[in-house]
Amino acid sequence: MVESDDKLGRIKHLLVTVFLSNVGTIIVTPAITDITMSALCPAQDQCSLAIYLSGFQQAIIGVGSVIMMPLIGNLSDVYGRKAMLTLPMTVSIIPLVILAYSRERNYFYAYFVFRTLTAMVADGSVQCLALAYVADNISEGKRCAAIGVLSGVGSSAYLGGTLVARFLSAAQASQASAFISILATVYMRIFLKESLHQNDAITQPILKNGVENYQCDEESSSKIKEFKKIPSPADFVFLIRSSPTFSLAAAVAFFQSFGDGGLASSLLYFLKARFHFSKDQFADLFLIGYLSSVVSQLLIMPLLVPLIGEEKLLSLGMLVGFLNMLVYSIAWSVWIPYAIAGLSMFVMFASPCLRSLVSKQVGHSEQGMAQGCISGISSIANIVSPVVFSPLTALFLSDKAPFDFPGFSLLCIGLAHLIAFIPSAMVTAATKISNSEVANDDCPEANSEVANNDCPEA
Repeated sequence: MVESDDKLGRIKHLLVTVFLSNVGTIIVTPAITDITMSALCPAQDQCSLAIYLSGFQQAIIGVGSVIMMPLIGNLSDVYGRKAMLTLPMTVSIIPLVILAYSRERNYFYAYFVFRTLTAMVADGSVQCLALAYVADNISEGKRCAAIGVLSGVGSSAYLGGTLVARFLSAAQASQASAFISILATVYMRIFLKESLHQNDAITQPILKNGVENYQCDEESSSKIKEFKKIPSPADFVFLIRSSPTFSLAAAVAFFQSFGDGGLASSLLYFLKARFHFSKDQFADLFLIGYLSSVVSQLLIMPLLVPLIGEEKLLSLGMLVGFLNMLVYSIAWSVWIPYAIAGLSMFVMFASPCLRSLVSKQVGHSEQGMAQGCISGISSIANIVSPVVFSPLTALFLSDKAPFDFPGFSLLCIGLAHLIAFIPSAMVTAATKISNSEVANDDCPEANSEVANNDCPEA
């Protein structure tokens, strides 16, 4: 399916779709903390209810994502990436429209409920399917750089959206967010081309012990029927154990997401309580971080991947993530968060490298399954994370803290990244298996045509 032309022009409409989708998401983000606290705890800089509700929402979203990410990924292998992109992009519009209409307490609760329900389907789905789309169209040798470009475009969207949000009121940001999200969905439906041919799923490789084993059409057809249901835990275990690289990547994904989930539910409330940050300060902080991400993923990463490899960049990202959280936790002045935000350019190496390594462990017709599996593992971490970090953050920001360390929860988040660093340092480059090495018990006369996913007649 993938031709020799690997130019980014093959995924240009995907990049525009991701850009618009991320802009629609991020415009309202700098204001959401103020909106939440204004609705729940007016005229306060510290609100335990807001912290607990945010953590509860994150955990519920994680529960739904554990089921929905692998399912959506599997279905995209059968029905196509574009068809499945329509669902998360459409449902995510609903809570934004509610927030655009009003931010009063009752409307905020409606937004909260719909945001929780729709995010169970939408959160992470666009990224998961976009990664599978890139793998469909870009060869392995250029895939890490292409995924880095995809991430860089996403960061560019966050940068532009945050810059716009910096000059908008909360009401205007909510309205702009809803409008751009609708525009992204319409653009995707009109311009994005489907990346999978219908026969791609018929001859997809089945992994056995890390080796691609192409089976005959009748057995593959029965396998497709299994993809139309929710994957079982056995499916997860089978895929994770399919290669040592996949197993290590799964461990990295869990602990990285465990830390990132705690960061999402803790950092903004820590900064508001510690340094009295508001919407504008949050926007400035995000701008620095996103600008660093753009430079990292669009300029630095494409140069470093061929030189030192994606495995070392993954480890570097985990290590710098720990150091960032360590400094955040002991921040003694308001300028410290801004300085640390600039170091995110190194942290942003981790996710594209991890996803690239995962994509190389499976055939192109199993990309949705593989990316959905990793997203599901990340979602499991996002269930556990707020249960741990939300009470911890609320406790150490309150007057009842067992000792005076407001950033203790951030230090614990850093330790999660440090744990993720250990398996990341053990990841080795995947060895390309030659056609002669492919185990093919079901098609004993298979030859070089296996490389084209064609199973010869036995």
